[in-house]
Amino acid sequence: MTTRYPQAILVSCEIPWDENEELLEGCFRQEIRATLQHFNHLYIFGTAGEGYAVTLSQFQRIVRIFHEETDRDDVFPMVGVIAMSTTQIVERIGFAHELGFRAFQIALPSWGAVNDDEYLTFFKDVCGTFPDAKFIHYNLPRAKRVLLGPDYQRLVEAVPNLAGTKNCRTDINDILGIATYSPELQHFYGEHGFPHGCLFGECSLLSSFGAMFPSKTKEFFHYGVTRQWDKLFPMQAEYLQVANAFLAPARGLERIDGAYDKMIVRASGVDMPLRLLSPYEGFDLETFNACVRAVRERYPDWLG
Repeated sequence: MTTRYPQAILVSCEIPWDENEELLEGCFRQEIRATLQHFNHLYIFGTAGEGYAVTLSQFQRIVRIFHEETDRDDVFPMVGVIAMSTTQIVERIGFAHELGFRAFQIALPSWGAVNDDEYLTFFKDVCGTFPDAKFIHYNLPRAKRVLLGPDYQRLVEAVPNLAGTKNCRTDINDILGIATYSPELQHFYGEHGFPHGCLFGECSLLSSFGAMFPSKTKEFFHYGVTRQWDKLFPMQAEYLQVANAFLAPARGLERIDGAYDKMIVRASGVDMPLRLLSPYEGFDLETFNACVRAVRERYPDWLG
């Protein structure tokens, strides 16, 4: 079955802030260009990209810059939108749509958990407003309602331009159900879930570490696409060991996911500040240096 969105590696671009919480435009452009050296499916404003935190004016400025840097035929950019209501989400999508974006990543409103009728209404209202666009559902627990296989089957029938999901599910039964009930959608799994997703049909990779390990990430993805199980699962084991080595010095320090992603981008060679928007804390340089040192000492070939 042909999926509604192409199979790909999807990589996030984080937002750099100065001491006054103002955008560092030069650094942001540098990050986008560095990402495009290795990947052509990229997005802004997931949770790690602080999409939940930006004002409308910040959103508009960042989206304009992202458009300027990705407006090429061989690049497939996606804009994430996280907000508290359908109207806020439609407003932000409308701005990006007018600039020319046609791929969007959306999360359910999180003020209260939506029921079965409400999530269907949400997708119909948002996706139906932009019938020429494609939408990826960011299925995260912070939205208070996680969708599974039967939910997606229902959405596939009702929302023709829902094209995929971003699912960091790790339970193999969840992955099986999502694949079985909605094979029309392109499901993006993280490094933990991607190999298992490949067992049940076409799926894609949401790469947390793509910026830091671009060559290894593309190799990992290739083994999944070509169903080379004898190489895919051993490489997953090594991939997770390397990731754990990188994260080990930060264990015990309570941080949100954006703090980790900014360390990953900085480790790739981009001069990404580690700070997050108020009130959240990023990691300090000492912790960051310890994380990079752990990988350099134990897995030097991964940083090549």
